[in-house]
Amino acid sequence: MIIFEDSRQQLGKHTLKNTYFETHDIEVKRTKLYVGDYTLPTNQSICIDTKKDIQELIGDICGKSHERFRNELIRAQESNIQLIILTEDNGGYCDKKNTIYNKPVTSVKDLFQWKNPRLFIMQGKKQKYPNATKGATLAKALITMENKYGVSFKFCKKEEVGENIINILRNGADNTEQSRKA
Repeated sequence: MIIFEDSRQQLGKHTLKNTYFETHDIEVKRTKLYVGDYTLPTNQSICIDTKKDIQELIGDICGKSHERFRNELIRAQESNIQLIILTEDNGGYCDKKNTIYNKPVTSVKDLFQWKNPRLFIMQGKKQKYPNATKGATLAKALITMENKYGVSFKFCKKEEVGENIINILRNGADNTEQSRKA
């Protein structure tokens, strides 16, 4: 199997994905993609954009990268590309004292219970980031974007990201082929 990886993906920062691809005989060709980070050369109507964690997703949805991210969603929608945002999350403790614990996020729904670790960073007796985005706020924004732009938000553990990319591309490609034949 051959997949395309966006040439703007930083080399050396995606070792888990690359190891999965290598050990499963998946050839990765780097090229500039119109949207996302991964797609198939034979069916570019499905693209996957990966996020290393929920904080990166927050930056794209609620932070300084919002306009760039929204423009990518619009490009995908206008080009009839099914864009899937795949965010890596293993859950875990949110603060140094291990007093707050997040279960791994597996869906947008899980974000309603997610606690942003930044809300628990203290500077003396004050919160360092009192305005950090809450899980429920992020979840509502993702639901709005799904409805407005047709994007899908999916979550997986870091060690499963390579397998998830391939499964999404294969299943999406199979579903697209079946709809064309029907």
